[in-house]
Amino acid sequence: MFWFLLITMVVVVAAVTLAVVGGGESEVLPEVAPEQLVDPLPATRPVDRADVEALRLPVSARGYRMTDVDDVLDRLGAELAERDSRIADLEAALATARSRDERGERGEEDEA
Repeated sequence: MFWFLLITMVVVVAAVTLAVVGGGESEVLPEVAPEQLVDPLPATRPVDRADVEALRLPVSARGYRMTDVDDVLDRLGAELAERDSRIADLEAALATARSRDERGERGEEDEA
């Protein structure tokens, strides 16, 4: 009985191995191309919240692909820096306009 179980086990292991490795002409497990990030972030307009929420990074065997994550983070960092710069410019322009208005109102009060 022991020899029968041992031979049966060897035959099953050999059959599974041949099936996985490809014991026939057709491929059992075809080679799969690695996932690549198709940049869903728009190039023609600024990134908005919906773009970030829709972003899905491809996963590799050990997690996310570092180059894809770095590219997305670089893009988002550049967008944020550009927006921060634009906000600072607008706030400076607003402060200048307000100071002109205040000086203009004081000048009118002094004349009256």
